[in-house]
Amino acid sequence: MNRIDRLLAISLVLQSRKYTSAETLAERFGMSIRTVYRDLKALNEIGVPIGFEPNRGYFIMQGYFLPPVTFSSEEANALVLVESIVERFTDKSISKNYHSALNKVKAILKNSQKESIEHLEGKVVNSVVCTQSNFEYLSEIQTSITQQTILKIKYQNANQENSEREIEPIGIIFYSMAWHVIAWCWRRLEYRDFKVARIQKLVNTQAAFRKSSHQDINTFIKEQEMRMALT
Repeated sequence: MNRIDRLLAISLVLQSRKYTSAETLAERFGMSIRTVYRDLKALNEIGVPIGFEPNRGYFIMQGYFLPPVTFSSEEANALVLVESIVERFTDKSISKNYHSALNKVKAILKNSQKESIEHLEGKVVNSVVCTQSNFEYLSEIQTSITQQTILKIKYQNANQENSEREIEPIGIIFYSMAWHVIAWCWRRLEYRDFKVARIQKLVNTQAAFRKSSHQDINTFIKEQEMRMALT
């Protein structure tokens, strides 16, 4: 990647995140911290208003927008490939949002790229059968995580027993061919693993999390893996 392309890529990363550390940029683009500082200075010099907040990282000042993004044929093809995975392994809510986003991408492609995309769409097939598409709660769970609002769910466990819970989701995991939401359960007063396909009903209460702090999802996963290894 030449420097001009790298500067554009860095600016896109900064625009897509609230804060980005120099270490993250260095790892992302395979360069030294010193080079990151030089590139950030170069962006400032050409008029991109980059700010910095201690212990958080760099950001593009609010109100500044980069020119409309253009996609290469390879990038657009990658999105089409992922579309088949979305269809098989997510739910109705995510599938709907992905198709909407993909249509916006297609709208800004060149005519020649659109023709290539249309040709490719009929050639990408995912033969893996997954029965996860009957529910439509993943998008609402994502909203709950980002806005930190409590969900009220009606849940059916593996023994077909129903219960109502108030939960505070900390993350979503896909394993064993199914989506799971990890959440603090106010009924059990501990973190629980809920299989999304077993949620019979879900309502976002819009009420803020009551628990003052939560465990990091990656820490939760590592602890579960350690427990499994010891059993």
